[in-house]
Parts: sequence; C-alpha cells; structure tokens
Amino acid sequence: MQATAYTYDPETRTGQVLLDDGTPVPFDALAFDRGGLRLLRPGQRVRIEVEGGDGEDKSRHITLITLQTF
Repeated sequence: MQATAYTYDPETRTGQVLLDDGTPVPFDALAFDRGGLRLLRPGQRVRIEVEGGDGEDKSRHITLITLQTF
C-alpha cells in the first residue's frame, strides 16, 4: 500500500502517514526501524504494510514503512 508522509518526530521515530483517501494512520518506532530508514520528510511517498482495519475493528496499525521506489 502507498501513502504520503505527513508527520515525523526524529527523537521518537514516530509519525503519521496519509493514505490516498486522506485518512491519517500513525506509525510507531518499530515500524520505522523495520524499514531501515534514517529520516522521513513530510510529502515523501512511502510504502506501508498495515494490519487491522477489517471487520468491526477499524483501527489500522502500520507494521513497516519504507520509501517508495520505482
């Protein structure tokens, strides 16, 4: 799944991305670290892997965030 980096705090390595429909989804330091990133700037296109958001539980949890490459 693709998204756009929205916020990023380099001290905590946490932030939010915006899905293409404008929905903000937070990510934690573990998801950031799994992607091997060192920095993330607002506006960068990223690839994410997400768990949750199905059925009655609409909460989404990002498990991996990496830079979008072509």
